[in-house]
Amino acid sequence: MNTSLKLAALTLVSFGLAACSNQTPTAQQEAAEAEAATQDAGDKISDAATATGDAIVQGADAAAASTGEALGEAAAATDAAADNAQAAYEEGKAKAADAVGDAAQNVADKMKEEKAEAEATADAEKKD
Repeated sequence: MNTSLKLAALTLVSFGLAACSNQTPTAQQEAAEAEAATQDAGDKISDAATATGDAIVQGADAAAASTGEALGEAAAATDAAADNAQAAYEEGKAKAADAVGDAAQNVADKMKEEKAEAEATADAEKKD
């Protein structure tokens, strides 16, 4: 903003000197210096604007790359968590199946004992 004001002031001075019909060598020299200063200021403003634009683009590119990398890491962590959850589910399912199988075997064993006792009681009743 400050540079823009300086440029405007230099431009006005340049036009003011040019408008003066004073054709003395000193006046011509000062007008030429003012015009050169105006041109130089314009070049510097252009360079600064280009540098600012380049910095903005580089910042946006860096932010996009960083965001992409973070998303990739989050996806990898999510996949790992899903794999761990699946493994835990499968282990739990296997343990539950073992527990059900053990319980069923215990019931079958108990039923065999009950059957043997019932047959023994029936045989004893027949003999009496």
